[in-house]
Amino acid sequence: MQVIYSPVQQDHDPSSFITSGRVAPSPECPERAERFLAAVTGAGHDVAAPREHGIGPVAAIHPPDYLRFLETAHARWSALPNPGPEVIPNVHPGRHMVARPAHVIGQAGYFMADTACPVGEGTWRAARAAADCAVTAMDLVLDGAGPAYALCRPPGHHAFADMAGGFCFLNNAGIAAARAAAGGRRVAILDIDVHHGNGTQGIFYRRSDVFFVSVHADPTNYYPFFSGYAGERGEGPGEGYNLNLPQAHGTGDDGYLEAIAEGLGAVARYGADLLVLSLGLDPQENDPLGVLKVTTEGFRKAGARVAGARLDTLIVQEGGYLCDELGANLAAFLDGFGNG
Repeated sequence: MQVIYSPVQQDHDPSSFITSGRVAPSPECPERAERFLAAVTGAGHDVAAPREHGIGPVAAIHPPDYLRFLETAHARWSALPNPGPEVIPNVHPGRHMVARPAHVIGQAGYFMADTACPVGEGTWRAARAAADCAVTAMDLVLDGAGPAYALCRPPGHHAFADMAGGFCFLNNAGIAAARAAAGGRRVAILDIDVHHGNGTQGIFYRRSDVFFVSVHADPTNYYPFFSGYAGERGEGPGEGYNLNLPQAHGTGDDGYLEAIAEGLGAVARYGADLLVLSLGLDPQENDPLGVLKVTTEGFRKAGARVAGARLDTLIVQEGGYLCDELGANLAAFLDGFGNG
């Protein structure tokens, strides 16, 4: 399988995030991409650099004011008296506040959903490179070159059109899907990360040109908490084009594979001819952020099941964090897909 990867993505190197009131090292670290890259090269996949596509494909999803914030926030933050090394919000607008701030501290809260996505000196470069990986890989699929894997870091599925969150800044899968839909393809996104793809859902929630399915852990007491429930079906023109399949915590291979099969069945009924797969490897039983119990062999079977849909497919990397099995999980999924 063709793999698209840029080392520029390693310029994003967040030092910490806040979890349950504690400051902890960020699990979304450059070593993730190093392990993914080692896994695909070790398995014999071809790796190529992305083309630079400019801001156009990104701007098709993300509005100008949000992109300006991501591009300029760190420099503006660094000009503050006694600033921290990264942009991390300490105030958010909440449900009852509507003013749109001009100051970088206020904008951080406005454009960032949580404290898990600090903006450092290299974040904008890395996020742009990740988006270029997704777009370049999508162009390969659209050109008939077969399936492709975009090794994207930072990930993207928690990024809304105008808000970062959950380690994500630009919605790589959404950018790629919108590009295919604009070209006349009938597109579905299947997200199989342990966390609900709330940003992707938000981008397409009122649209009917991209069908979104998310298989994830029950968000009742798990990130992102505020979305990912089965009753969320889309709104307006998008009603009926959103499907959430939350899974009980502790669900293993059988339940996970059944949910993927259910999601693919919905994709088939939609009549999709192109699939964007948001691949999270954090459902793995030993993932430090996961609550599901999927095995490495389960990922191999998941890859075969997705391949069985017989759709033009772009695989975009989302979550999956440092554990002994991380690289093996990716290699197993791609092997299952290639032999499915």
